[in-house]
Amino acid sequence: MNDNCPIKGLDHLEFYVGNAKQAALVYSKCFGFTTTAYRGLETGDRKVTSYLLQQGEIRFVLSSALNSEYAIAQSVLKHSDTIAVIALEVSDAAVAYKQAVDRGAIGAIPPTNHEDEYGVLRYAAIRTFGDVLVKFIDRSHYVNNFAPGFVSRSSASTNEAGLKRVDHIVGNVEYGAMDQWVDFFVKTMGFDVRMHFDDHAISTEYSALMSKVLENGSKTIININEPAPGRRKSQIQEYLDFHNGPGIQHIGLATDDIVQTVVYLKQAGVEFLPIPQTYYDNLEDWVKELDIPVKQLAELGILVDRDDDGYLLQLFTKPVGDRPTLFFEIIERHGSRGFGAGNFKSLFVALEREQAARGNL
Repeated sequence: MNDNCPIKGLDHLEFYVGNAKQAALVYSKCFGFTTTAYRGLETGDRKVTSYLLQQGEIRFVLSSALNSEYAIAQSVLKHSDTIAVIALEVSDAAVAYKQAVDRGAIGAIPPTNHEDEYGVLRYAAIRTFGDVLVKFIDRSHYVNNFAPGFVSRSSASTNEAGLKRVDHIVGNVEYGAMDQWVDFFVKTMGFDVRMHFDDHAISTEYSALMSKVLENGSKTIININEPAPGRRKSQIQEYLDFHNGPGIQHIGLATDDIVQTVVYLKQAGVEFLPIPQTYYDNLEDWVKELDIPVKQLAELGILVDRDDDGYLLQLFTKPVGDRPTLFFEIIERHGSRGFGAGNFKSLFVALEREQAARGNL
């Protein structure tokens, strides 16, 4: 997007799920989100039930179809639960849509004005990799509500996990398609390529991937991965097989206190990728600067990485559904703007163990 219609930031992510009511309960009880708005039969919507969940600056919309013929139901049949919409806030949805389409994007939802007592919400959407939509949202004439059709749900709950914001979004595409989609985001929406990891940086004895990191002026970060040739099936190819095509693999969720957040999540039942204890054998020399004992890092499975700008702490959940597709990363940054490149080897080994247990390596 050029200066005429800059992207202000990430507005929300919409999940298409098989049962929004149950999914909302899981994200509330296990991840510390609060349901703040709802739409469905009781509000007059005969097609979709949606729950708006919030924590910090994060907004998730969990949507289910009320009829098997609707697009959301078809998505769930094909992909299982998945993140289907990346909603970006812009100053003018119609201009953003026109610019993107003029530059080669395929339109999905033409510019639309949706009005209720809170004002006019303006939006439009384009198609990206797989079945993922990028939705442009203009809230400049809409206040005090999430969207028309939603009703607020008040909650006294303060049972949050300490998650603050979406750090980055990671999409998986098929082999040979990464550069095509990187160019698409650069050309149609004004993203810049910030860094590139090749199959030498992200590989093990058995598998590899390639990745490029995109960022725009609002600091919205989208990473695009593709599998690389290897002796066995990579985690990216496993995702593509079970998701039935490209899609969003994981979301990085930022916290200011990763220890507190991970303790909360584990106690709530969230399962994390197990990290080999040998990973922690060589951390003593510099990890002291973190004021977190290596023993505690090892107990919680937290990975550490450092670059010229600082360091970061991170760990990854196991897939949150039955298919080995969508998962979450928990991340705490202290200056570092990277993605844990020093941890790629250990992370891949851990992922391959899980793949082998599923019979997919």
